[in-house]
Formats: sequence, structure tokens, C-alpha cells
Amino acid sequence: MLLKSVTNLKHKTLLYLSYSAGLRVGEVVRLRYSDLDIERQTLIVRQGKGQKDRRTLLSNLAWEIVQKYIAAYRPNRWLFPGQSSDRHLTERSVQKVFEEPRQRAGIVKKVSIHALRHSFATHLLENGTDLRYIQELLGHTSAKTTQRYTHVSTKHIQRIQSPLDRMDMGD
Repeated sequence: MLLKSVTNLKHKTLLYLSYSAGLRVGEVVRLRYSDLDIERQTLIVRQGKGQKDRRTLLSNLAWEIVQKYIAAYRPNRWLFPGQSSDRHLTERSVQKVFEEPRQRAGIVKKVSIHALRHSFATHLLENGTDLRYIQELLGHTSAKTTQRYTHVSTKHIQRIQSPLDRMDMGD
């Protein structure tokens, strides 16, 4: 698995948060410590796509990694500062960060960090999360955008029993 192949703590924190919360690359680089709501186990995405704020998941495992990262790096304004502490890390830097573990994990398909967001949605769907909740977590205005993730998940379809098969037809 890609996430298990990450060794650098900063990179691990970036990728764990991206996947566990379904973040866009532009959202993860703009996170601040104050955006993490530990009590509610959520994080706030401020001014996401369409300039909207939203809440999404903050996993326990991601939170543990964030705490280690904060203890080691002591970030100020931005959770992931760039070259100078008053600026956040660039999206391009995070895309480069994704490349090394992708290769180390043996993934030959040319995928970007956006694949983590896609995997987040697909895995939620496969685990039975209602599409409307996934839509909310991803910050999609339209359900059609979220429905793009449904074609990937055939695991559930095979487990669904037709209503006809549930009927006692008395033959």
C-alpha cells in the first residue's frame, strides 16, 4: 500500500490527511492547526473549491501522525509551511511528495495525489456510506460529481439481492 511506504514524517502527515479526509491538494496545503477539531474528529476545509467551507473526517490514525509531526516541526501559521513560514507549501511540492511512495509501492500507473481523494470516496462507498454523505464530505455541490465514484465500486452490487429473489413465489 502506498501510505505504508512513506517514511518522511512531514510527507506521511500530508498524505494521511489527504486520504483520510478526502482533501484536494490545494486544501491540504492551506490547512492550519486551528482547522483540526479534535473533539468532533473533523477538520474544517476553509474556502475549498467554490469558496465554500466544509467539515470532513479527521481519522484517529491521521490525528496521531499530525501530533508527531507538530511535535517535530512546530509549524506556526500553516500546518505545512513552504520555503518561508508565512507561505504554505505549494501544490506542486505535494504532488512531488506523492511520487516517491507511488513508485516505492510499485504503482506503475501514472496517477496523481488526487487518486487519494478518489480512493477515499470509493472506499467509503464500498463500506456502505450513503452517497449523500460522501458528497458532503467531498464538498461537491452536485450529486452528479460524486456519482462519478460509483462506477468504480462494483463490490456492493454483487452483494445486493434482487427483491424478486427475496419473495416466496411458492413454486
